[in-house]
Amino acid sequence: MNEIIVSMENICKTFPGVKALDHVKFELRAGEVMALLGENGAGKSTLMKVLSGVYTRDEGSLKIFGNEYGDLTPKQAQEAGVAIIHQELNMCRHLSVAENMFLGREISKGLSLNNAKMEAEAKKILDDLKIDIDPRQTVGDLPVSKQQMVEIAKALSINAKILIMDEPTSSLTAREIEDLFRIIKKLKSEGKGIVYISHRLEELQHIVDRVTIMRDGQYITSMDFGSVTMEQIISFMVGREIKEKFPRVECKKGKKVFEVKNLNAGKMVRDINFSVYEGEIVGFAGLMGAGRTETTRAIFGVDPKESGEIYVDDREVEIKCPMDAIKNGVVLAPEDRKKDGLCTKLSIRHNLALPNLDIVCNKLGIINNVKETKLCNKAVEELRIKTPGIDVDSGNLSGGNQQKVVVGKWLARDSRVVIFDEPTRGIDVGAKVEIYNLMNELKQQGIAVMFVSSEMPEVMGIADRIIVMCDGRITGEVMAKDTTQNEILTLATTFEDKKINSLSGKHSYRE
Repeated sequence: MNEIIVSMENICKTFPGVKALDHVKFELRAGEVMALLGENGAGKSTLMKVLSGVYTRDEGSLKIFGNEYGDLTPKQAQEAGVAIIHQELNMCRHLSVAENMFLGREISKGLSLNNAKMEAEAKKILDDLKIDIDPRQTVGDLPVSKQQMVEIAKALSINAKILIMDEPTSSLTAREIEDLFRIIKKLKSEGKGIVYISHRLEELQHIVDRVTIMRDGQYITSMDFGSVTMEQIISFMVGREIKEKFPRVECKKGKKVFEVKNLNAGKMVRDINFSVYEGEIVGFAGLMGAGRTETTRAIFGVDPKESGEIYVDDREVEIKCPMDAIKNGVVLAPEDRKKDGLCTKLSIRHNLALPNLDIVCNKLGIINNVKETKLCNKAVEELRIKTPGIDVDSGNLSGGNQQKVVVGKWLARDSRVVIFDEPTRGIDVGAKVEIYNLMNELKQQGIAVMFVSSEMPEVMGIADRIIVMCDGRITGEVMAKDTTQNEILTLATTFEDKKINSLSGKHSYRE
């Protein structure tokens, strides 16, 4: 049996009004990939922040390589060989790759920095990982996938033996995921221990050795991955059996609610035409860079459009900014919820009320606290947002609950069109089903629902009709129940010779 390199027993951590960790235990062995699983709010990230020294535990014992630590600091954790790669990458975008890798421990030459040596050291590590990145390149000019590889290289440059990866594939393409898995397998073969946090359960079979499952801040179980089914894992995570992964509601197709004609906006939105009817959900499929997000931004007025017409209930509306869209009943839950959809420094109450001030204020512009509280409590209850109260800062919520707040602020309005851009990215399987149910409820109410997703099974499982894009144009339209993944991916590669691993949609991650 491999050496136990991390041992955590009876770990407790309490925040105001919330017991985030309740006597949790965790073990990691050398040369293994341990999947740490649980719903949003289960305590996974909090536990890993205790291990990496970001949070100080209230109770419990922590051993790293057999050495017991008291109040572990980030510097002590780093010296002990622990490195964490966050879902939201922490990099100085204006600095070079080498400068980021040696930030805080720069190599000097006399009174000045020895950039040549740092670049040489960085190149050696990158080459060893077979990562094709110039160490002199500015990090801000790299795509997210490459930035993530730099984070891994940075961790190895400090001789990390324990790597914590939090949702590492959430923004990667199939080929980039394959590269990441290759690196993980290499690190594993060198005896490094890896904690892998992901809501993409289908990935686990390619790299994971064991799983530890948490729920509501408590340890549930640990087991070898090969001895458990995916259904059992989900049941342990959510505490109940999820009978339908993609719940579908059949509705009678009604009148046309929303129509876009000849929409053009920049290089990635070219001559877009489509309609959405009552009683249907329209999904937008395509590979990364197809122009789907850019289309939603142009519709919502975030990006200026060059030409095109937008109709709501057969009435042409002029949308030059998001406020125009909101006033005309068109709302958007954006792809990057923290950057574009949420004020993380404000409370849940203020986030929910902010776009609804015209509803909660009286004629003098004074907020009616009773109306505001009722609106906020209704959203929290209907969306099952896990929080001790509506005055908790939204930045303290888990990713899934933050997504629910983003969606919740539009529920109070008489919206006719609701656009979801990657609504389930980074949230757990239980929260995903709740988002799907919400979309179905809107559909039943006669509201036009359109959503963008990079998850092919999700698009086929929830949408009634699928519009496929490639290189900024619509290349096809299919009915979900009559199509196949092959057909969708063929349409998604129409304008360019795009290389994908398998037209079946199953990525060949194994070596």
